[in-house]
Amino acid sequence: MRIYGHHFKTKKRILEVLELPKSTYYDAIKSKYHDKYLYLKDKIEEIHQTFPGYGYRRISAQLSREGMNINDKVIRKVMKTYGLHAIQYAKRKVNTTQSNHNLTRYPNIIRELEPKGINELWVTDLTYVSIGTRFVYVNCVMDRFSRKIIGYSISKSLKSNLCTEALKMALKIRNPGSGCIHHSDQGVQYASQEYVNILKENGFKISMSRKGNPYDNAHMESFFKTYKYEEVHLMNYESMRDVMENLPKFIDDIYNNKRLHSALGYLTPNEFEDLFTKQQTRSLKLA
Repeated sequence: MRIYGHHFKTKKRILEVLELPKSTYYDAIKSKYHDKYLYLKDKIEEIHQTFPGYGYRRISAQLSREGMNINDKVIRKVMKTYGLHAIQYAKRKVNTTQSNHNLTRYPNIIRELEPKGINELWVTDLTYVSIGTRFVYVNCVMDRFSRKIIGYSISKSLKSNLCTEALKMALKIRNPGSGCIHHSDQGVQYASQEYVNILKENGFKISMSRKGNPYDNAHMESFFKTYKYEEVHLMNYESMRDVMENLPKFIDDIYNNKRLHSALGYLTPNEFEDLFTKQQTRSLKLA
């Protein structure tokens, strides 16, 4: 109801003119905000169905992409009110790095190195997926510039071909050319003669983390955490077939194509690479 021709200085005077009790006015206000918060709650729950690990910052970025520019404080309040928190799981440590060997160990050459383009730095690591009382092992290769997963493989064992298969996939997809840095831990799989020969044949510079220092490969650790939190635990994997069917879908459809990365300006890896390629093409045309 709108009232014209009057200037009311206080809510009290408005209520007097409308002959409304205070409780009715404040109930209406609460209902208005309640409805707005419920709508936002539903949107956050919808986002969490695909990205259950999203905190309020990524929620805010995703809503903005959908045309909803909402203050972070409001998002945090709604998430707190309705208990819409990013999922957390207890960590289980399984050692996948077998570094007790006499093979050549290469120095770490990527300390404080920030790649400026695609195929300048690849990082790789492996993890386990628990299926009942057994493990399935997953190895992935990431382009460190865009955080894009460019190769992956799955195996019931930690044999070296687990890692070579992921590397061969990445080579086939990217064809990086000579000079790309390949960084891994000092595990026997990456130090094996077969693996090193593939790297040398394709002109890679080889880099390895310091023994016992997981922070040298933090980006791969972050990806595996995302994979387990947002896929493995929720899908309740029970067999190797579950891993083989769902890992490619998660990487290609969700992680590379839809999941927002704060370090990439809340773009996906695919979007970030596309934008970089367009900028490079534009620069070459202007040169």
